[in-house]
Formats: sequence, C-alpha cells, structure tokens
Amino acid sequence: MAINVNNSEADALTRQFAQMTGVGITDAIVIAMKEAIERRSRAETPRQTAARLRAKHQVVLSEHAQTPLPRQAFDAMWDDA
Repeated sequence: MAINVNNSEADALTRQFAQMTGVGITDAIVIAMKEAIERRSRAETPRQTAARLRAKHQVVLSEHAQTPLPRQAFDAMWDDA
C-alpha cells in the first residue's frame, strides 16, 4: 500500500529523519512509527502521574478525599443563574 504525503513539513521531517538514521524513506517511517507507538504505550495515565507526584511529595489522600464529588457539585460550578 502506498503512502502519499501532501504535507511539506511531514515530507521534510521524514527526509531529515531518514538522513539522520541512514535509511530510506520507507524505513524511516517504520522506525519513527514504532518509536512513537512504544513511547505512547509507556506513557503514564493522569491517575498514575497523580499517584507518582503524591508519593514524591508524601501526600496521602484520606478516604474522604478519594470519594468522587456528586454531579451536583460540578453542575453548581457552571450554574449561570
């Protein structure tokens, strides 16, 4: 299947990456996509980031703090009445 790149920036970046790595355009795309997918799969979720930061700063959430607010609390924030 062919890939058609109509974006000049995408084309320039792909060619630059291919030159940096010493491979052809097709291999450069494969390498870049594999690296991007790997990076995304290792990324923290927001919940994991919050847990890591709490641990780093020794913040302990009480059971009450872990309980989600009721929907009315959020609705009240946006009530224009």
